[in-house]
Amino acid sequence: MIQQLSIFAPNTKGSMLNLTKLISEAGIDIYNVVSNDSAEFGIVRMLVTEPEMAAEIITSAGYMCKLNKVIGVKIPDDVGSLAKLLQAVTDSNINIDYLYVSYSRDSKTPLAVLAAPGYAEVEASLKSRGYEIVD
Repeated sequence: MIQQLSIFAPNTKGSMLNLTKLISEAGIDIYNVVSNDSAEFGIVRMLVTEPEMAAEIITSAGYMCKLNKVIGVKIPDDVGSLAKLLQAVTDSNINIDYLYVSYSRDSKTPLAVLAAPGYAEVEASLKSRGYEIVD
């Protein structure tokens, strides 16, 4: 499983800059950023090289931040590969809370990142269907 930062941040000018500067100034590399916003606040989800350290830094700066476990699944860089993964998820009767696609620098392939209850069961199900899970 991968640890993801989930940051509750104000939807104001410079907020994303401030978050990324805090992390980069600590020498932590950001692999992925996904931002979902509302009128006043947003949830920023990040995959970083040092999630525990980044969470401490961000929390110390006054942001609400928590670490979440998410599942990273390598998918081929082919048309329809995400749909095939989602079909496997549906066939396994798995409910996904949220999903986004990133890119694995190591394998140079797309990486589907998903949050779902019962991580161990989800991982086992996807592995049994031939998917490679990223730790």
